[in-house]
Amino acid sequence: MKNLAIISAVLLTFLVVGCNDNPKSELGHNVESTKIEKMESGGDSHGEVGGHRKEGGHEEEEGVVEISKQQAETIGLETKSLETRNLGNNIKVTGRLELFPQDKANISPFVGGNVRSIKVIEGDKVRKGEVLAYLEHPDIISMQQEYQEKNDELVFLKQDFERKKILYDKGVSSGKEFQMAQSKFRSTTSSVNGLKSKLRLLGINTSKVDDGQIYSAVPITTPISGFVDEVMISLGDYIAPQTKMFAVSDNSKIHLDLKVYEKDIHKVQIGQKIHFTVASKPDELLTAEVHSIGKTFEEDPKALHIHADIDNKNGDLLPGMYVEGRIVQGEKSAFAVPEEAIVKEGEQSYIFIDGEDKEPEENTRKYKRIPVSTGISDLGFIEINLPAGIAENVKIVTKGAYTLSSEMVKGELEHGH
Repeated sequence: MKNLAIISAVLLTFLVVGCNDNPKSELGHNVESTKIEKMESGGDSHGEVGGHRKEGGHEEEEGVVEISKQQAETIGLETKSLETRNLGNNIKVTGRLELFPQDKANISPFVGGNVRSIKVIEGDKVRKGEVLAYLEHPDIISMQQEYQEKNDELVFLKQDFERKKILYDKGVSSGKEFQMAQSKFRSTTSSVNGLKSKLRLLGINTSKVDDGQIYSAVPITTPISGFVDEVMISLGDYIAPQTKMFAVSDNSKIHLDLKVYEKDIHKVQIGQKIHFTVASKPDELLTAEVHSIGKTFEEDPKALHIHADIDNKNGDLLPGMYVEGRIVQGEKSAFAVPEEAIVKEGEQSYIFIDGEDKEPEENTRKYKRIPVSTGISDLGFIEINLPAGIAENVKIVTKGAYTLSSEMVKGELEHGH
């Protein structure tokens, strides 16, 4: 029995060895065929080929996402050339664009009247003294008539006063008659002068009225040059005295009104430069210079107001605009990108750059993710340092970077399956 078991084991060993040594056996044929298929295909369907992924016969570069032009428009993707900015760890301030009191005017009439005509609309540019509207009222006519009557009377009273003065000096006329003539002449002169001043305030030419002319309406004029901000009247409206009719402002003299908190007050001096931005021009860095520093604290929070002069010759900046800025204490020039261009993954920061050297023939475009180190953050921009080998004239994705990052992660997850 023992000899029979030994013989059976030997025969089984020869049988297995014979099968493995036969290249034409079914098992050997399958293994060899698989090796050939892999060599022809260059690897597994999801394997690495020369540092690129291969998916369905199409190579995909590492760290690159490809999207169509339509997708780029949908996500609002924007690119911009890399640029340098002046960045600094300075005093950050906020405030508004304001006008000094002498550079804005609320215009109202001295007398009541009905609106006969309106010469301007909101937004019109006007010069000092220009007519904005005309008011008419019977009282305006009565005032001119009274002036004419008093002025004519004054001519007679002046002659009577001079005649009685001569007689009084010669002792012919009594002192009482002379004093009465003098008193009446002086009081009428005062009345005429008062009426003349009122008519001049109303914009009426008193020399013409002296000659007998009567104006049925008075002009409403602007005391400053600038732009019409508000028109608060309509044709036919009765406007009571001192009722606001127009608002005019001279925006060329606009200035910054900023708050500086107590801990930073000692750092501020007249003449310091200020860099600031406004919502209407988020990518444009504007400049101003400290003109004056307030002397009274504003409570809750405790802060001083400072005023800074700016150049607004184009009239692009308007009163009331919100401002974010910094008072310069020392700055440096560096490459900087908007904060939304930075994508964070853990402690590492990335940006996306346009990966095409020229306009692609297909309706797609590639964007490459590259790691960067960041520095100073200032006014919505962050300093970056590019890795070696990246040209300084690259175009940076300034809007849509996080969407590109999501697309890249999505693609990597799909490949992982």
